[in-house]
Amino acid sequence: MLFAPSRPARLYRAASDRPYFSTDGESYLAQHTLRELAKSRPLRVLSPQDFAHWQTHGYVVVREAVPAEHARRMLDFAWEFQGLDPHDPAGWFTDRPFRSDLDRELHVHGFVEAYHHQLQWDSRQNQRVYDAFVDVWDCEELWVTLDRLNLNPPNRGSRDRGPGVELHWDVDTSLGVPPQRVQGLIALNETAPDTGGFHCSPELFRRFEPWRLAQPADRDPLRPAVDGAEFPVVRPELHPGDLLIWNGLLAHGVARNRSERGVRAVQYLSMAPALEEHGRLRESRVDSWRHLRTPRRNRAPVGEPVLDESKRYPTARLTELGSRLLGLSSWYEPLEPALSWADRCTAPA
Repeated sequence: MLFAPSRPARLYRAASDRPYFSTDGESYLAQHTLRELAKSRPLRVLSPQDFAHWQTHGYVVVREAVPAEHARRMLDFAWEFQGLDPHDPAGWFTDRPFRSDLDRELHVHGFVEAYHHQLQWDSRQNQRVYDAFVDVWDCEELWVTLDRLNLNPPNRGSRDRGPGVELHWDVDTSLGVPPQRVQGLIALNETAPDTGGFHCSPELFRRFEPWRLAQPADRDPLRPAVDGAEFPVVRPELHPGDLLIWNGLLAHGVARNRSERGVRAVQYLSMAPALEEHGRLRESRVDSWRHLRTPRRNRAPVGEPVLDESKRYPTARLTELGSRLLGLSSWYEPLEPALSWADRCTAPA
């Protein structure tokens, strides 16, 4: 969802000493853009060179943000959840009934409709992952996105999606005050030139303002029309456990998987300033975790049509950090010492 609503919407103040405001917990208004942000806190994970790359080129890679072995376990889980055999490529292209055009599109793109498995939460409440997002936002009070996995086999047959996802921005670039949005993913396997995946135009990000001023007034605010020679598209090299973070103003897309039997596998994961006063959003997030329900933030999450995750797995156990990243505990209130984590974080599904 873009920050520009079609009708007046209530702004919610983020739980931070910086002036972050949002309506949805995804895109934020801020006094300074993230590319202009002057750090007030010391860097935890990013080096000064990493942070400069983030602000100049719109993305940064944190090597082995989670252990490579954890990433491989996540990959095994993705295969298991989808009911696919990694050693039987013929079974990857079996068609099935779809509930809607969106359901078919998500299947073709390889989305895995699991949101709350313990392994996913172990990534979210990983200290190194959290610290990387603190570096990016210069804010400690964050909420984590409740997102899913991607397991994308070769795009042919029943999974043919054409040329791939074209370059686009995650925010409306025509707005006078650009909203700030951050997205991320953890690689679950090695990237390869022919398996596709995330690619972007860092040069367009670097030169965005002069480029924008030279464009016609009726340009597409979500999809750039640029010369690939002048603004080349690059594909960051990722290894299992690497965390890629990108700015919503970085034009990016997803290249199709042209390999014979390779897969592209990632966990989508990002963080943003916590909106603790947004009671309805907070309750929805906690309810989604507690009962393993598909998040209700927009139309994209559709849930697993065959056997829902709530019927397969118990509620994930949260650490103190995970509880705050979800919104179960406040960043400004001490945890109740009389309540054990087993009692607090294991609820009946």
